[in-house]
Amino acid sequence: MKAFKVPHTLTLLFSMMIVAMIATWVVPQGFFETFINDAGRSVVVPNTFELVDERQYLTPWQLLTAVPRAFAAAQDIIFFVFIVGGVLAIARRTGTVDALIGNLLNKHRDTPEKLIFMVIFFFALASGAIGTAGEYIPFVLILVALCKAMKLDAMTAVGMTVAGYGVGYGVSAFNPFTVLIAQGIAEVPPYSGLWLRLAIILPFVLIAFHHVWSYAKKVKADPSASLVADLPCPLKGQAQTDYPTLNGRHRLILGTFLATIAIAIYGISQYGWYLYELGACFVGWGILITFLGRLKVDEAAESFIEGVKDLTTTAVLIGIARGIALILEDGQILHSIVNGLSMPLSHVPSYVSAVGMLIIQTILNLFVPSGSGQAFVTMPLMAPLSDLVGVPRQVAVLAYQFGDGFSNMIVPTNAVLMGIIGIAGVPYDRWFKFCLPLMGKLMLACAVVLVLAVLFGYGADLQPQAAQLVTEVQQLYS
Repeated sequence: MKAFKVPHTLTLLFSMMIVAMIATWVVPQGFFETFINDAGRSVVVPNTFELVDERQYLTPWQLLTAVPRAFAAAQDIIFFVFIVGGVLAIARRTGTVDALIGNLLNKHRDTPEKLIFMVIFFFALASGAIGTAGEYIPFVLILVALCKAMKLDAMTAVGMTVAGYGVGYGVSAFNPFTVLIAQGIAEVPPYSGLWLRLAIILPFVLIAFHHVWSYAKKVKADPSASLVADLPCPLKGQAQTDYPTLNGRHRLILGTFLATIAIAIYGISQYGWYLYELGACFVGWGILITFLGRLKVDEAAESFIEGVKDLTTTAVLIGIARGIALILEDGQILHSIVNGLSMPLSHVPSYVSAVGMLIIQTILNLFVPSGSGQAFVTMPLMAPLSDLVGVPRQVAVLAYQFGDGFSNMIVPTNAVLMGIIGIAGVPYDRWFKFCLPLMGKLMLACAVVLVLAVLFGYGADLQPQAAQLVTEVQQLYS
């Protein structure tokens, strides 16, 4: 029998659209009563679910028209992704990204434990701030070369790379592709709840570091303990380890990036900025670093276009994923699914419901590995579900982050993961064996954080009026 081949992500998403259409034929169609609170947020009223009087069957034609409608509905997100990707490519063209990571690697070449910690920590910070992941692929062979020189193995190089971006996405503080999108769909203030996400970055980095370094120490002491000891090293000859020196111009560009993030956060908190304004900040930064990096205008333009091209797949997946929610909404089964999910969760304490959301998000990431795409697929369900089971929407967003970010480290549908292990010459089954215990540790830590977040009312201050209005409307309907 031929080995099973995982379908392309686009195939999986369109298949989910077909499944969603079929679901509208069989799932009971219904809706909850909703109302708009003082903040302009649509709030589901618990215990008001009713079935529709006459079922409406969606047709294949409506399935096809949902595709362009989905792209139109997600256009602000799609173009924001294009802008960020293009501007980051300009930053890469200036040599700043290579110089910064190269500087960190060179500084800790003779201290493997420091190297491992710094790579995981820096990659986590970058992924958590601007959603970097695929950008790390060019550095995999450098890390493999350094690990080989330190009598480690390719698995260690992959471990520190994937653990870094996985932790970054999972506990992201600023990631515009996950946090900002999920909070927007959940209708909580952009970048709210920042203090908790900042507080848990280091503990989760330490969990990842402990796992990778524990493995690396075993390999250093006994090379035969390596999970890839029987495989040839992917390096052919001398690996390229040259990189630009981190000079004053690079440091200035890094400083302007931090200033851009600070301006964006201030605008969001003080003036209610969203994707258009954030996109403008990145466009301004791109123009600025073109001159600071002494790039020709045409060079910057070419880099911008290349960056946009690199994120075309992500943009397409975002649009298609949005189509799944559109079909569920058109078929009037979105609230039916919410009601079905809420029924078992409503019989357990709210902190258990929060862990249940984590499990659901983790499983769904196998089918929707795009962080932005998963936000569009799941958050329209999880946000109202959290209202029904007494979980603050901020906690529902956190459960989404955990489920999406950490499972990206192990699901085979994640193109970045498969690219990294492919370049390093690490078979997926060996990586799965290495990563599964780490996933168990991280998921346990996630469950603890979610339980404590519910118990201590994380994000509850954002919806006191909603809770009061829910009670009032419930009284009216009773």
